[in-house]
Amino acid sequence: MSDKVNISHWLKKSCARHPYKRAVVYPSSRDGHGRVLYSQLTFAQLDAESDFLAHGLKTAGIKRGLRTILMVPPGMEFFCLIFAMFKVGAVPVVVDPGMGINRMLSCFRHTSPQAFIGIEKAHILRIMRPATFKPVHTFITVGRRWFWGGYTLDDLRKVTTEPFEPADTSSGETAAILFTTGSTGPAKGVVYTHGNFDAQIRMIQEHFNIQEDEIDLPTFPLFALFDPALGMTAVIPDMDPTRPAFVNPERIIEAIENHGVTNMFASPALLNRVGKYGRELDLRLPSLRRVVSAGAPVSPANIEQFSIMLNSDAEIHTPYGATEAVPVLSISSNEILSETRKLSEQGFGICVGRPICGTEVELIKINEEHIGTWSHDILVPDKDVGEITVKSPLVTESYFQNPKADLFSKITDDRGGVWHRMGDLGWRDTKGRIWFCGRKSHRVITAGGTLFTIPCEAIFNNHNLVSRSALVGIGNPGREIPVICIEPVPGVKNKKDLIAEMHGVAASHPLTQDIEHILIHKSFPVDIRHNSKIFREILADWASKKLKNKLTDLDISE
Repeated sequence: MSDKVNISHWLKKSCARHPYKRAVVYPSSRDGHGRVLYSQLTFAQLDAESDFLAHGLKTAGIKRGLRTILMVPPGMEFFCLIFAMFKVGAVPVVVDPGMGINRMLSCFRHTSPQAFIGIEKAHILRIMRPATFKPVHTFITVGRRWFWGGYTLDDLRKVTTEPFEPADTSSGETAAILFTTGSTGPAKGVVYTHGNFDAQIRMIQEHFNIQEDEIDLPTFPLFALFDPALGMTAVIPDMDPTRPAFVNPERIIEAIENHGVTNMFASPALLNRVGKYGRELDLRLPSLRRVVSAGAPVSPANIEQFSIMLNSDAEIHTPYGATEAVPVLSISSNEILSETRKLSEQGFGICVGRPICGTEVELIKINEEHIGTWSHDILVPDKDVGEITVKSPLVTESYFQNPKADLFSKITDDRGGVWHRMGDLGWRDTKGRIWFCGRKSHRVITAGGTLFTIPCEAIFNNHNLVSRSALVGIGNPGREIPVICIEPVPGVKNKKDLIAEMHGVAASHPLTQDIEHILIHKSFPVDIRHNSKIFREILADWASKKLKNKLTDLDISE
């Protein structure tokens, strides 16, 4: 097998099979009646356009291995540029803008970028914060170039209209640097190789049985990258990708119905919002064959609510993974609703399924130390809670210039393979399924034992007045005081009575009977990427202040 791999070859394959099939569909405007108008590119057009831009990028000095900031929202230009960069062999640096300007700039500084491609607003930011972009020597504007100089996309397109021969990159060569959200610590630059991307595409296609007539609605921009490679039409949704929890459900339904969407990615927050809307209006979405929901644990109730809109042969899949390794496990709605749901509600954790496509998954003893070399001595028995570790061709092997993160997140085995420590806790059942119990950093270590977030929270989430709950710990590990924060459903007025009921719930179950402190919080802080992961660190600080001020369990947040 050749070691030469370039992710852009997948686009070439899709173009050869279906040159006139739509590759990208983008909602460009609306007419006087509010009907959406779309722009589109076929696979032949996308391949040709990215070829033209690849020539232009190379002429502008963006060459193989050059780290290049890409600040372009999902749309026509984004797809053309990203595949042009892959063809050249340049390394796009992608940061979620929702993390905030200062954190985003910190990520950029860390990579010492040498080129910058962005929309007009991005260049204005660059001008205002010049220190971050001091190493940059090539500037390209997507849109109108103002006073800052450099190239425009039109400049790049004029170089030549000849086909471009993609760089003969190796499987281990860096293809992109994608930053984590930093929801549980500092954001880290994950090094994706062409081999990682190639394995991801193969495993996604195999596991989800992606067919050649598929049409995708990727509500998370980075997942849209896989569509042209998989031969799927990517219908870009009319939404703010940084605020999926506040999406207009009508726009999502509109896109599905307008294009006969067969596949959709939805964060748990978006799934809940659209599912609630569909339930209220008794809607059906017969074109959907599958829905993929990830980014945070997906509650069975959320899955059941959305499933009502689907045909009986369609399923909701909840793959498990992280920026460093996705997907590695998966389970579908039929198994969740018929079997694992009742166990999750009893505090067993959230079942995230079985390893996919030969992925190796092991559970190791919980500790905060680095582990240099893999050993069977670090494994825990089945049914015991341990840290989830994974190994697969799609699992990334390093962070960009972050040896400390590598030290604590990667383990090398005697076969030269690299295991990634997910930082998540779980256990394996007798059927080979993994049950997620929460983040390692979120466990609460009390004088009487260790409490895990997901199992404990499930006991409270069963109550009809609870939207969701969050377990946090106050004090030093080993002597932490467990606190349950409750986010009530909308419309709850008598919060004192709710707290009293929650004390009864806590006392009724062995997992939660030692939890004495319960606080009400109107709206939990959540991650910026999927609007679904609870920021327990922020809640812990808030709860600590409430308790330090000697507030009683009857106190509530405003």
